[in-house]
Amino acid sequence: MTIESRVTDDQNAPTILTVSELNRQVAQSLENEFGLVWLTGEVSTFTRAASGHLYFTLKDALASVRAVMFKGRLAYCEFQPSVGDQVQIKARVGLYEPRGEFQLNIQTLRRAGRGTLYEQFLLLKERLQAEGLFDLNNKRALSEHPKAIGVITSLGAAALHDVLTTLARRAPHVSIIIYPSLVQGVAAPRELRRALATANNRQEVDTLLLVRGGGSLEDLWAFNDEGLARDIASSTLPIIAGVGHESDISIADFVADLRAPTPTAAAELACLPRPVLLDQVSSLRLLSQQIVMRKIERLGQRLDRLGYGLVSPAQRLQQRRQAQAMLIQRIEHAAPDIIRLQDHVKRQYQSLTRLMSEALAHRRNRLALQHAQLETLAPAATLARGFAIVRGPDGDILTDAAQVKGSDLLSIDLAKGRLKATVDNKEP
Repeated sequence: MTIESRVTDDQNAPTILTVSELNRQVAQSLENEFGLVWLTGEVSTFTRAASGHLYFTLKDALASVRAVMFKGRLAYCEFQPSVGDQVQIKARVGLYEPRGEFQLNIQTLRRAGRGTLYEQFLLLKERLQAEGLFDLNNKRALSEHPKAIGVITSLGAAALHDVLTTLARRAPHVSIIIYPSLVQGVAAPRELRRALATANNRQEVDTLLLVRGGGSLEDLWAFNDEGLARDIASSTLPIIAGVGHESDISIADFVADLRAPTPTAAAELACLPRPVLLDQVSSLRLLSQQIVMRKIERLGQRLDRLGYGLVSPAQRLQQRRQAQAMLIQRIEHAAPDIIRLQDHVKRQYQSLTRLMSEALAHRRNRLALQHAQLETLAPAATLARGFAIVRGPDGDILTDAAQVKGSDLLSIDLAKGRLKATVDNKEP
């Protein structure tokens, strides 16, 4: 039965409706006829009531319609519209019965054009995640002590100024290399990929910062490019993504080895502050000095023990003289053939003198050899021959390449000076 039939006079039993009944039936008919519809238009006369509901007019060049979005649905809205915004809405067509005003009951609201982009973003995110491009196991470790940091961004971007200011304050000793690229527009994905490829080919930095300031989804769309995402995943250099503000999320954030909420935060995550590094160096230097002193003390004790076992040539000669004197006394007491015995004694004396000389020379040679051996065993002599004492990050002396891993910081003591080195490769 139509509304018209209900309000038309009937010859037998005319139906007379109240205003509220009419409005209720019209509202029901509109909902049944149209259901949920998608509309696009411009927001005007926007109001947010104390209850939390939104009221505004949706218009185009030729017409307008009132719209309401209740607080419960507003919780799922990605943004709050304002006058002049172009939006897309999904709404129920209805009637505000108390005043008989035609209105839209909004279920979903989004920026005009955002729906398609955002859906593309979600589809690409789901596909790349299924391929494992976001897995934590695939993330590259960042260098703890980078010598150079690369920055991929626009030369005119405020993000570049923020990064350079932060790094100059935080780590002035680190070199900065900029790989300029567009960060917005149709050509931006190609430019970003070219800059990333250049950095990987040159291999002149330890960490890459991929940064850009905040903006709309459209402004940041270059960082949702699938080709760029795959290049980031296959990069040999670790990458920190600092795209937009904290609330902005891009595909590059998920694929990068580390995501920073802002470009400034990306610079802070790329390296330790200089004071912290100086404290680490001081601690390592003190530890090295303590280890060397303990080694010298142990070698000194060993030298003392070896010295106790040595008999000096003077002591040996004295022992021989005493034996000679005893022998002379025995000869005097025996006294048979004095001349023969004197000759014998003379020969013995000569032999003894020769033996003493030989023994003395032998002892001197042995002493010199032992002294040379002791000098050879001394740490300073070992280092002077081109050897070095290599210590791992914990300060222990290394004897096996398996004791270290890639990017470990090593301390190398030479005969003159000390070196700090990072492990790039190791072989068995």
